Amino acid sequence: MSICLERSGILFVLSAPSGGGKSSVLGALLKRMDGLGYSASVTSRPPRPNEKEGVDFHFVSIEEFQRLIERKEFYEWAQVHGNLYGTRKSTVDDLLAQGLDVAMDLDVQGACAIKGMKPDSVTIFLLPPSMATLEERLRGRDTDDEEVVRLRIHGAADEVASCRLFDYLLVNDDLDAVIAEITSIIRAERHRSIHQRLLVKDEPSVEKILAQKGLARSTA
Repeated sequence: MSICLERSGILFVLSAPSGGGKSSVLGALLKRMDGLGYSASVTSRPPRPNEKEGVDFHFVSIEEFQRLIERKEFYEWAQVHGNLYGTRKSTVDDLLAQGLDVAMDLDVQGACAIKGMKPDSVTIFLLPPSMATLEERLRGRDTDDEEVVRLRIHGAADEVASCRLFDYLLVNDDLDAVIAEITSIIRAERHRSIHQRLLVKDEPSVEKILAQKGLARSTA
């Protein structure tokens, strides 16, 4: 008999407070790791400069987002800072069915919702080196007005307090180091028994092979 392992696709969810660098980390990770697909979230907010449809997000109107909710097409959805965000089931499931691992970046609320619906998903939380660094990153993006920045800074403290809900915790103070750590996590998770299926196959004997070919072994 021969023994082999067949692995199912794994869903990896990367989360961090606003400005915590999860999008930058995920972008770099996708370029460096083989067999890792990306599930872009759906959002009702307008695209920021340099954001591309289907690459960063799927941008839809509020009306279309509501229709997707009514048709129960999301694993999770939430309103964050006045905008709607959701994870579409078909996007994730299609990639997993192809045997690919799937990575996505979500806020804390979305990551916890995914974990509740898919307990075998793997959640990773990126902590900022300090709250001062986080505020500096938020202001340095120059994509939100002052009111939104203040809201994000206020919410970040609660998000950091929720970090114990995640499977893995990392401090995002060095991009290359964080990428190396997440790469190690992914490689280890790919070998966990919960993601593996044991296959045992009968190996045909010499006699069976000869019989299938219409041949017979000489007994002389």
